[in-house]
Amino acid sequence: MFENNGKKAKILIVDDEKDTRDIFRRHLEDEYLIDTADSAMAALEKLENNSYQIALSDLVMPGEDGLSLLKKIKKNWPEIAVMVISGKASIEMAVNAMKIGADEFIEKPVEDLDLLKLKIEKLLKAKWQTDEIKRLRSILDKEFDRTHIVGNSLAIQKIMEKVKKIAPLDTTILISGETGVGKELIADLIYRNSSRSNKNFVAINCGSLPENLLESTLFGHKKGSFTSAIKDKIGYFQEADGGTLFLDEITETSLEFQVKLLRALEKGIIRQVGGESDVTVDVRIIAATNKDLEEEIVNKNLREDLYYRLNVINLHIPPLRERVGDIKLLVSKFISGFSNKYKKQELKISNATLSILLNHQWKGNIRELKNTIEHAVALASHDTIIPEDLPDYIYKGESKEPDSTTFHFLELPYHEAKMKFEKKYIESLMNKCDGDVTKASRISDIKRQNLYDKFKRCNINPDDFRDN
Repeated sequence: MFENNGKKAKILIVDDEKDTRDIFRRHLEDEYLIDTADSAMAALEKLENNSYQIALSDLVMPGEDGLSLLKKIKKNWPEIAVMVISGKASIEMAVNAMKIGADEFIEKPVEDLDLLKLKIEKLLKAKWQTDEIKRLRSILDKEFDRTHIVGNSLAIQKIMEKVKKIAPLDTTILISGETGVGKELIADLIYRNSSRSNKNFVAINCGSLPENLLESTLFGHKKGSFTSAIKDKIGYFQEADGGTLFLDEITETSLEFQVKLLRALEKGIIRQVGGESDVTVDVRIIAATNKDLEEEIVNKNLREDLYYRLNVINLHIPPLRERVGDIKLLVSKFISGFSNKYKKQELKISNATLSILLNHQWKGNIRELKNTIEHAVALASHDTIIPEDLPDYIYKGESKEPDSTTFHFLELPYHEAKMKFEKKYIESLMNKCDGDVTKASRISDIKRQNLYDKFKRCNINPDDFRDN
């Protein structure tokens, strides 16, 4: 039984059939607080005067039906999770219920009451996790500004906690992570929550400029020091004086330049190109890289002393494929932004399209996702983004025609089809996870012990999927 702070969850059962209400009550009342209603109207009266965590509602009822009730619950009490019960309802009605926002679905007659309880436990757990994330988010938002940082995954929550600690410390920080994960956004977040936020934040990609221009860009130059130096110019170190300088792709610099950079970091002193005297600067350095720095040292691409000077505090940003829970929020943000950019009414996204996005590997991380959504919004010719609106390499790479097995299932009795589907699902899952049961459990949301039970029932040996 799932409890929050020792309190039992309260559930509202809405069904015009008294037998169904009584069966559900008897099976659930030992573990939950149960309330019942025999119509949508009676349910709305209960909702007005009570607080519920879950509502179980039949779809087909005399008078106002379950779809209408679902819409009102989602509009007026969005915090309540709704499980719809379908007996006489058509498939179209059940699909509409899920589109409107139903959180779960169960079919009448409910022969497996333990399955009902498992679905309730799953809803309560998801609701608790959502509420807990909101609580942590509200705490963090009160303490520091996390504007532009989108995501509620555990990985992002941990990063936010670390940023909260390191932002005020005024020490050098090294941010690592693949290209496109948002390293500059995190650097900007640190800056905005530091004591230097009233001064400049200056960013440069060290790999985007040739060596001679990089030195003059960072340190400045004197008039006549090279052909195009037609006047004195201060560099980014001086521009960021009192503030923060973000050095992205720090490994894309020569060893010779790294000596000059190390001097600037250690002594707070720079010399302009063509200059004859030193200039003192007070700058906080945040550096970033998408490479393995220890490997770069071994390959003689990075000075070891510069590495230790930069790596006072390390902040690693995991790739998007390891925080899939953030994708939906990012998609929503990008759709809103690009709908505005292209002067379109804000678009919705179909479940099929979202499924493709959730399963894509995103080697280009957030940057690739952002470009993908811009492509989709620009091409969308209706009010909903569909798979065909995505770039071809994503849509065609993920979209496949159902194989003959799918249709074969429809020719079998339900219980036989269910067993065959379960076996195929578990085999595909274990193949994807290379036989790693822990990983399979995490992806499928099936407990390890339950997975082993399914292995036995389906005659599956997890060792067959492991590389020897």
